[in-house]
Order: sequence, then structure tokens, then C-alpha cells
Amino acid sequence: MRKGDFSELAAFIAVAEEGSFTRAAAKLGLSQSALSYAVRMLEQRLDVRLISRTTRSLSMTEAGERLFHSLRPAFDHIDNEIAAITALRDKPAGTIRITTFRHAARVVLWPVLLKLLPEYPDITVEVSVDEGLTDIVAGRFDAGIRLGEQVEKDMISVRVGPDVRMAVVGSPSYFANRKLPETPRDLNDHNCVSYRQIKGGGLYAWEFEREGVELEARVSGPLVLNDNEMMENAALDGIGLVYVFESQVSDHIVAGRLLRVLEDWCPPYPGYHLYYPSRRQHTPAFSLLVEALRYRG
Repeated sequence: MRKGDFSELAAFIAVAEEGSFTRAAAKLGLSQSALSYAVRMLEQRLDVRLISRTTRSLSMTEAGERLFHSLRPAFDHIDNEIAAITALRDKPAGTIRITTFRHAARVVLWPVLLKLLPEYPDITVEVSVDEGLTDIVAGRFDAGIRLGEQVEKDMISVRVGPDVRMAVVGSPSYFANRKLPETPRDLNDHNCVSYRQIKGGGLYAWEFEREGVELEARVSGPLVLNDNEMMENAALDGIGLVYVFESQVSDHIVAGRLLRVLEDWCPPYPGYHLYYPSRRQHTPAFSLLVEALRYRG
């Protein structure tokens, strides 16, 4: 294989993965014109169209799909071998890609990175914040961090945080002329800020449990959001009640900026876990990060 052949194949794979010449060019550090030329040369050499282009979109042809699925495992193997060779350096090095959502990134991942990265300057950690459940294999992530109950059974799972609790909170101004709810059913008499789930698009039903009794409350109110920080702000501004992670609003509760209700209906449950495929070869840098994140409480 000529050197140019390999670069053309790498260009094609990047475009196929990203679904965009613009994003693929940014990923490879190339100009769009150079990337487009490389793919065009590959198509001319193979004498077959691999990508159908329009002014607004692109799609894979049947030949392109076949070539992509046959090449992807080979390129993954090359990436793993390069990572293994890099691991022979004196200090851990390389890039680690992790997907998680904002709360886990803030309370679990960020404190560890603040300590780890200054000590190991040759390690780069790329964090992708996604409120949905990302397929880490398809997205070519090294690992993900999610709540324990969300981790798929075929993944290796490492606990990286304590149990978590949810909290129903509202501002003192909101409760000024309202009765505090005593059971989840009382939420029907309150303005509640609903959460729109990223995956599936449905409204999240607030989950409660006490003495073995489980309840789901399908709340309603004047506002629907899909971001926890905006929900926190909505509660502080007196718009209504919100259902968020306890750790997210604990400082506000202590300071009296928010009042907590239904606490006895919010038991703890398994916290955050880092998960990754068992078949992938991992570098010393990745193993170092896993051990730094491992929960020992």
C-alpha cells in the first residue's frame, strides 16, 4: 500500500464517522478542500462512488458502507497497537476519551482531573458531556461514566462515587403562600419544573420510595427543561419545585435559599460507575485514570 493510499482511507473513515466533511476536517487537522481531494482520489482509484454529496448533506453509498465496515476494525487495531507502543514510554501518555453527563463530570471526574493532569502532563483527557446514553463503542470512547443502574451488563464497571440521592426543592418565596407537600401525590397541587429526557424525548417521571412503597409522580407546571443547571436556577427564582441531585443543591439548602420537601421519600441508590468494553486493550494512562477515579469509601 502506498503512503497516499493509507491517508486516503483514513480521510474516508473520518468523513464516514463524522457524517460531515467540516467535522472530519477539524478532527484530522486538514482543510476541507484537502480532505475532499483525498476522498475523491480514493473514489477515482477504486472507480466507485463511496459518498453521495449534496449541498446540505452527505450519505454513504452501498460500496461506501461496505468499505467502512471492513476497514474500521483494522484501523481500531492499528490505534490499539500504537497506544501499546506509546505505553512503553517512561511516563503514562496518550489521549483518553470519556463520555458522561454534566453532574458526574462536575462531582466525580473534575476533582480527579485537577490532581492527575498536572502530575502527568503527557496525558490528555477529552471529556464529552452528553445528557443521553452514549454508545461508547460506536462513539469510539475509551469509557463512560453513568449511574450504576444505567450501565450495560456486558461492560466492565468500576464504582467511582458514593450512593446518590435526589431532592425535591423550592424557594422560600415559592412556599410563601403554599402548603408543603407531605406525600408525592401532593405534587399535583404544585407548579413543578419537568425534565425532558434527551434519549426518547419523554418527560421524566419523578421517582419516590418509602418503606418499600415505590411511586412515580408525573408532574406538571409552567416550564419544561432538559438541563439540570437551568432547573436549579428555576427553583432559586421561585418558578416551581424541581427534582435534582441532592449534591447539586445542598449548599442552597444549608444557606436557606432552597427548602427541601419529601426527603423521607428520596432514599439513596447506587452512584456513578465508570464502564468500558472488556475486549479493548488499555494503556497505562487509562489504567492510571481508572485507579484515580475508583471509589474507596
